[in-house]
Amino acid sequence: MSETRRSMRKRKERLGNRMALVGVTFVVISLAVVVNFRGAALREKDLAYQIREENLARQVEEEKERARDLEEQRIYVQTKEYIEKVAKEKLGLVNPDEILLKPEQ
Repeated sequence: MSETRRSMRKRKERLGNRMALVGVTFVVISLAVVVNFRGAALREKDLAYQIREENLARQVEEEKERARDLEEQRIYVQTKEYIEKVAKEKLGLVNPDEILLKPEQ
């Protein structure tokens, strides 16, 4: 009987080892699947962030160009030429040495 007990115990140990191996294999495969799905989600987010970063970089360049234009406009409105132009167009003023000719109607 002792030999049958030993063989039964060995069978139980083998079965237990196999079950443990199957369990470990299942856990490893599950982790691999989860990591793969998370990795795919992260790649999608990375792509979205890259697109957003490119858009923001383009907006920064546009705003820099706009800032340059506004600076040029600020400098221009401080010139005598601009002041005379506004005075003529909006206020109807003329320089003392100018002669206005109006067409007959």
